[in-house]
Amino acid sequence: MGRDWLQNGDPDRDWGELIASVRESGQYPTTAEAERVTRTVLSALGGHVTGDERVALARALPREAARVIASRIPAPRPQSAQEFVDTVATRTEGATPATARWDVSSVLGVLPNLIGDDLTDRVLSQLPPGYALLFGRAELAARAS
Repeated sequence: MGRDWLQNGDPDRDWGELIASVRESGQYPTTAEAERVTRTVLSALGGHVTGDERVALARALPREAARVIASRIPAPRPQSAQEFVDTVATRTEGATPATARWDVSSVLGVLPNLIGDDLTDRVLSQLPPGYALLFGRAELAARAS
């Protein structure tokens, strides 16, 4: 599924397609579960993406996803990728660190195909090391010379 569906059509349908992508990615048994996971993860992400990238991310996603992201107050400090996963775990009833990581990766992993590489790079540049893996990307460590 490419970015084209984000540019055209009904925003409510776009939300449905985003949820369908997350459901497929995470192999969730129901649409309701995929939607719950998507809202939880996007809400947590909304607290960590700021400025122009936050605006661009909200514009690139379906209207409902933009609302979820925009509803969050920016976090007082950046969280490591592990802290981010732990935060999602605390917001999800019955979650373990492993299931929360699965949920986070299932949602964030579909975003690069939806928002494009440039915006994904810009979002990742705001986040501490470790987030690229959550977005389904390899993260190369900088080498000291």
